[in-house]
Amino acid sequence: MIDLHCHILANIDDGSQSDEMSVAMARKAVSEGITQIVATPHHQNGRYVNEKDLIVKKVKDLNELLVREDVPLTVLPGQENRIYGEILEDYQNSKILTLNDTGKYIFIELPSSQVPYYTERLLFDIQSKGIVPIIVHPERNSRLIEEPELLYNLISKGALAQVTASSVTGRFGKKIKKFSHQLIDANLVHFVSSDAHNLDGRSFHMQEALERIEKENGREMIYAFLENAEYVIKGQMCFKESPERVKRKKILGIF
Repeated sequence: MIDLHCHILANIDDGSQSDEMSVAMARKAVSEGITQIVATPHHQNGRYVNEKDLIVKKVKDLNELLVREDVPLTVLPGQENRIYGEILEDYQNSKILTLNDTGKYIFIELPSSQVPYYTERLLFDIQSKGIVPIIVHPERNSRLIEEPELLYNLISKGALAQVTASSVTGRFGKKIKKFSHQLIDANLVHFVSSDAHNLDGRSFHMQEALERIEKENGREMIYAFLENAEYVIKGQMCFKESPERVKRKKILGIF
């Protein structure tokens, strides 16, 4: 199994705080059946700046450490980019890292409570350069919860999206859990990833999430998510069903 989203690099953001923690996280990942992890430290989110060269070096160092510790896990380079207007300019200047450095897929994080007015235009510009934007954890964005049509519009225009395992399992609350499953039902997400930061409150929970998705959506959905993660690290085209609008249930004729 491939985990596309994880904060396993030590002392670089709010994820792992030591090499020992990184190794412990790696062992936990292996116990869940994960064989490859894309390390995706935060970048330009107001607290952390982690550019391409630093991430590549940290990934190399961690892989060497995991070999010494006999942990059968491969870490790949990635980056969780908070959306900002100069992202393409920084990509041209080798500050932005696509997932596994294939030049094909890039993580885009929206602010937790809004969708910036320039989002649609920027995602279009990114795609015009042959790069596919993947919107991370849209289920945790309060504006998208209230206006899922905004996500439908972005996915309809070529973006992809990734749901967090802990959202699916309910660890972020019932509202986010419900919305996660609504997005999956509507073909508005294409990957499930851990977004693990540690082994306590923000661990992996991938197996549990996959079991819940299989129960509600069938094994084919699981296969699609797992295969899409593999396509991403290979820089290949992902499988994408036609997106649908999130269905809101009516109560006594009122939404």
